[in-house]
Amino acid sequence: MAPNAHDRDDRPAEEADLSARLQRLGEKLDRHRESITPGDASAPRSGPRFAGFARGFRLSSELVAGVIVGAVIGWSLDHWLGISPWGMIIFLLVGFAAGVVNVMRAAGVVPDPGAKDRDA
Repeated sequence: MAPNAHDRDDRPAEEADLSARLQRLGEKLDRHRESITPGDASAPRSGPRFAGFARGFRLSSELVAGVIVGAVIGWSLDHWLGISPWGMIIFLLVGFAAGVVNVMRAAGVVPDPGAKDRDA
């Protein structure tokens, strides 16, 4: 008997064994998925669970960005016009106010300025 004939005889048995193992694995996975409770730590993390964290990070970055932009503009004007520290003080306050307004818009407390145009 040639070696190729022997390999052909073992191939269906190996495929049947592999198919049976895959079937058993699929059944185990199904049982495991059914046993996982929603509050289980091993369960995959869901999107809504972290939606609050993402929104908080966005709102805080809106505020910080407003203050930083105001500080940079104020510092630049101080050096350009030589009015130190008044440009920094004024534009820090303006940047803080702009940051608060951006946070309120992002949170939905204050409507966007173009909301009337979109609604009409």
